[in-house]
Amino acid sequence: ARLLSAALDAPCFLSNYSRLLIDLNRPLGAESSIPLRSEATDIPGNSDISPAEVERRANIMFRPFHDAVAAHLDMRASQNRPTRLVTIHSFTPEYLGVKRPWHVGILYDAAKDFSEAILAGLRMDPALNAAANEPYVIARDGDYAIPIHGDDRGIDAALVEIRQDLISDNPGIREWADRIARALLAT
Repeated sequence: ARLLSAALDAPCFLSNYSRLLIDLNRPLGAESSIPLRSEATDIPGNSDISPAEVERRANIMFRPFHDAVAAHLDMRASQNRPTRLVTIHSFTPEYLGVKRPWHVGILYDAAKDFSEAILAGLRMDPALNAAANEPYVIARDGDYAIPIHGDDRGIDAALVEIRQDLISDNPGIREWADRIARALLAT
């Protein structure tokens, strides 16, 4: 995300907390917001937490992050600046024993044309398995940034999911930052 931000001269909003404490891309109150399990691993620190602890995590981690994103988007809107929203995520090559064949997925809801243009740019490499809405789909009850900061504002918004084994070292990170930047610049 940092390399992509630099390549595009675009702002980058990052969290300093694990998504296992509170997932910034899940609506507050969603079961997956403070997960009890990650794939096949229980998360004991999240079981039986009090409503006060949930609120504390939301106030320390979730709300400040999304307030900063919203303030930036509000500023751009007030200046009539064209804006697109791209979130960067990664996924495991195997989930619950099932291998995932995709190298990258572009997830979207309302921004189909924008997302399909990103996919077209990525698919210029015929060896690349780039798919729409894989390995996940955007859903209002399970996602936050794309529906709230993107779709609700009428901003083209896409979530990029890169398979983790492809970005596990610096050369892979650089390769994917360049690849995604080229695809975005072509849209």
